[in-house]
Amino acid sequence: MEHGTITTDNHAALWHGRFLEGPDAAAVSFETSIKDDLRMAMVDIEGSINHAKMLYKQNLISNEDEFKIIEGLESIKRDLINGKTSDGKEFKIDLSAEDIHSFIEATLTDRVGEPGKKVHTGRSRNDQIALDEKLYLRHQISVLKKELNNAVFVLIEIAKNQKNTLIPGFTHMQHAQPVTLAHHLCAWAWMFYRDYNRICDSECRIDFSPIGACALAGSGLPLDREYEAEINGFSNVTLNSLDTVSDRDYYLEVISDLSIIQMHLSRMCEEIVYWATTEFGFIDLSEKWSTGSSIMPQKKNPDFAELIRGKTGRVYGDMIALFTMMKGLPLSYDRDMQEDKSSFFEAYDTVVSSLRIFSEMVRTAKWNGKKMSESCEGGFLNATDVADYLVRKGMPFRTAHGISAKLVRSAIENNCKLEELDFSEYKKASQLFENDIFELITSKKCVEIRNITGGPASEQVQKQIDVLEQFVQNNIKNQTIDSDKEEWDLVFENLYK
Repeated sequence: MEHGTITTDNHAALWHGRFLEGPDAAAVSFETSIKDDLRMAMVDIEGSINHAKMLYKQNLISNEDEFKIIEGLESIKRDLINGKTSDGKEFKIDLSAEDIHSFIEATLTDRVGEPGKKVHTGRSRNDQIALDEKLYLRHQISVLKKELNNAVFVLIEIAKNQKNTLIPGFTHMQHAQPVTLAHHLCAWAWMFYRDYNRICDSECRIDFSPIGACALAGSGLPLDREYEAEINGFSNVTLNSLDTVSDRDYYLEVISDLSIIQMHLSRMCEEIVYWATTEFGFIDLSEKWSTGSSIMPQKKNPDFAELIRGKTGRVYGDMIALFTMMKGLPLSYDRDMQEDKSSFFEAYDTVVSSLRIFSEMVRTAKWNGKKMSESCEGGFLNATDVADYLVRKGMPFRTAHGISAKLVRSAIENNCKLEELDFSEYKKASQLFENDIFELITSKKCVEIRNITGGPASEQVQKQIDVLEQFVQNNIKNQTIDSDKEEWDLVFENLYK
C-alpha cells in the first residue's frame, strides 16, 4: 500500500474493494495496528495453517491449495525466525501494513499466488484477531506462571535458612509482635501462590475457540469449528457468534490479575525500600540491583525496588484504559477494540519484567539477622504475651489486656523493657504472675509459643515451606512452554528492535 492511495496489488488493505480511493497518509498512520500486533505473527501463521487444514477437510479448498498455503506460511515463519529469506535476503515485517493479518496474507499471496487469496475463506478479521489473541495469551500465561513460580522458589530457598531469624512484625508500621524472616518471606510467597492460581483459573475461560464466528453472524459455508478448535488446542468452541467477536473478557480478567500481581510486588518493594534504610538496616541489596547518587558519593539507593513500585501505576492505568475502552461498546465488533493490545501488552511486559527483576534482587540480597533480632527488643512486642500469660492462668483477656497495658506504662516510666521491669511491678499488677513470666516473654519464646497452623513458630513455618516447595515442584513438572514458543518472544524482540 502506498500512503494516500489504495492499490490493487496483494498488499492492498483487506477491505479496499468497496472504496475507489484510500485514506490519506495521516489516516493510514492513525489506523494501523501492526506495531502492536506484530508480536502475534507466529500465532497468526499457526492459526492460518490450521484454518487451511479445516478448509481442505470441508472440501472448500483443494489438497493442492492446502499444500501451497501451508508451505507458504511455513516459509514465512522460517524467514521471520531467521530474519532472512532462503536466498539470503533480509526479511522483516512491513510496518506500513495495516496489521499483521494483512502483512502475512499479502506475503503469502506474493509467494504462492491465487491459493493465498483463499486462506481467508470462512473467516473475518474479527474472529481471526480473537483467535490470535487467545493463542498468544496462552503462551503469555505460560511465561507468567513460570516467573511467578520462580519467585516463590527464590523466596522459600531463602526462608529455609531464616527460620530462626527474628524480625519485628508490624501493624500500622508500628512494632507489633515478633515473627521470623522466614515467616515474612513465606507471606510474600503466598501472595504469588494466589496470583498463580488466579492466572490458572483464567485459562479455563480462554479455552474456547472463536474462529468460525466470522464477522458477527458465523458463516453460510460448511465450516467445522469443532475440528479447527481441536487442532488449535482448544477444548471447545464459543456458542454465540455476536458475543465471540465482541468479547475481550479474557484480556480484562488477565489484566486484572496482572494488576494484583504488580500490587503485590509494589508492597514487597515498599518493605524492601524501608528495610534498606540506615534506620532499619535489615537488607543489603546487591550492587547489581542498586544505584548511586550523582552528588552524594556515599549513597546506595534501592532504585530497582522503587521502579517496580512506581510501575504499578502504569499497570493500573493500562487496566483502566482497557475497561474504559470496553464499557460503552454495542455488540458486536467495534474498531475501538483495536486498542486492546497496546494496553494489555504493556501491562504484561511490565509485570513479567518486574517479576524477573524482583526475583534476582531478592535472591542476591544479604540479610542482616543481627539487626533484625535487635529490632525485636524495643517497642514492647511481647506485651500481648504478658496478657496471654494471665489468660492461661484463668483471667479474662480484656482484664489481662488492661494489666499488660499498665505494665507497659510502668516500663516506659522506668525507661526499660518489659522483661527488665522489676518483678515487684508484676506482682503489684496481679498476684497471678510468677517468676517464670520472664522466661515466657523473650522474643524467641514469643515466636515459638505461636505453634498453631499459620503461626511463626519454626515447626509451622517448615510446614508452609513444605507446601510451597511441593507447589513449585509440581508447577515445574507441569510447565508447558515449548522451545518453539519461547522463540516467538525472541523473534518479537528482534522485530521490535
